[in-house]
Amino acid sequence: MSSNNLRILLVGKGAREHSLAWKLAQSPSVEHIYVVPGNGGTAGMEKVTNVTMAAEDDFPSLVNFAKEYGVGLVVAGPDDAVVNGIAGYFEDAAIPCFAPSKKAAEIEGSKAYSKAFMEKYNISTASYKTFDNYDDAKAYLESVDCSHIVLKVDGLAAGKGVVLPTNEGEAHEALRLMMIESKFGSSGQSVVIEELLDGDEISILTFADGTGAFKSLPPGQDHKRILEGNKGPNTGGMGVYAPLDFLTSDDLRIIDQDIIKPTLDGLRAEGIAPAMRISHILTLLTGRPFAGMLFTGVMMTSKGLKVLEYNARFGDPETQTMMMLLAPECDLAAILMACSTKKLQAVADSISVRPGFACNVVVAAGGYPESYHKGDGIFIGECPSGLFTQGLLNRSTLTLFLGIEIFHAGTERTANGELVTSGGRVLSVAAHGPTLEKAVSLAYEGVKHIQFKDKTYRKDIAARLLTRLVCVQMFMSVPWKNTPSDEAFSHDELVWDP
Repeated sequence: MSSNNLRILLVGKGAREHSLAWKLAQSPSVEHIYVVPGNGGTAGMEKVTNVTMAAEDDFPSLVNFAKEYGVGLVVAGPDDAVVNGIAGYFEDAAIPCFAPSKKAAEIEGSKAYSKAFMEKYNISTASYKTFDNYDDAKAYLESVDCSHIVLKVDGLAAGKGVVLPTNEGEAHEALRLMMIESKFGSSGQSVVIEELLDGDEISILTFADGTGAFKSLPPGQDHKRILEGNKGPNTGGMGVYAPLDFLTSDDLRIIDQDIIKPTLDGLRAEGIAPAMRISHILTLLTGRPFAGMLFTGVMMTSKGLKVLEYNARFGDPETQTMMMLLAPECDLAAILMACSTKKLQAVADSISVRPGFACNVVVAAGGYPESYHKGDGIFIGECPSGLFTQGLLNRSTLTLFLGIEIFHAGTERTANGELVTSGGRVLSVAAHGPTLEKAVSLAYEGVKHIQFKDKTYRKDIAARLLTRLVCVQMFMSVPWKNTPSDEAFSHDELVWDP
């Protein structure tokens, strides 16, 4: 294979996959990208083709497609594809796949396993208990302060299986929905109940190749609740900004040495391996280390850094922000290939970010994360008077202004080319700027140019940090008689009104 004819199969249909396709298409080695199934945004990209002849969860068909079309690298986006073992199918076909093994991905697929893993390898996390019996869990709720706990379903739930109750009634109702009403299906057969941590939550994306080599990207901060001020139910994520100026070099060192490295070393020590097969005896003996993208959610508490969760793939909406932050010369295709072939060390120094900040604001359908309407016309750009109510497509340019990119999530194109909503999180507006204020204002400028029925978005992405910066600037310029209280640095009053 020559240096510029790599064909990539990208599995997924969200804004995460759109942003990955956008960055991968810039790699000089990439000839073409096939996205299964893709969305309304990837449908209009150069060097990209949406594929509908194979379903994203039909792994044997995906392998056949990859063989037929000469795919040299597979990139798995969604959690279910990774947790259900897509990597093993392509390993058997000798096609590099950027995703961990099914057993390694259990660190995301089971909250109970993940918490036990952290406890076993002395990785700091919240205290917890696991229950697979409703009556036992119910009795436990009656013995604790329910305003200081978190309930999590054991399995995958699209980021919505976490409940932070404010009182005993809410806790019992959440438990009933999880374990009795099966709101999250089999994922709620077991639940984890853990202490509620207070502090700044951060997200870390780490490239790993299974040899012990790893490279983390600058941490970002997600906004998981649907409403401003971190109110309302949890979502898959409503916005992210990065990097985080409040992290020191010591913080970053501790994250790598006390969290990421012990996690990857622990997985190697677990002896993670595929099912017993003669061809994998060596793998079984040496373990099945984690190769792919490790997402680590961490809370910065007054007692130090504590791990909230792991994901075994690119985070969403973190990925959209990180793709904007990566340096133009950073060859993502080469990095993913290196991770998939145990050669990350050779390209680790090429993983670089550009100066400045990136911000991503998610625009969702009204009603999300519960029920929401689909099929509404989407307008990107100026909307001529009267067209919006008719549901007609105006314009879907991906770049409105320099520094702004619109990544599609829950969108699709109709037979006549109209762009319509097809999911809860509809679009991600990502922007890069020299300062955090500029990146945030650019992202909201992009949001202003998007119209569809009942669109909703948080108006306070990065507001907490920006408010702190304003307070610090005031503190530095005003002769304070007393030091401002900590409360002055923790409110969420600042909102954007694009």
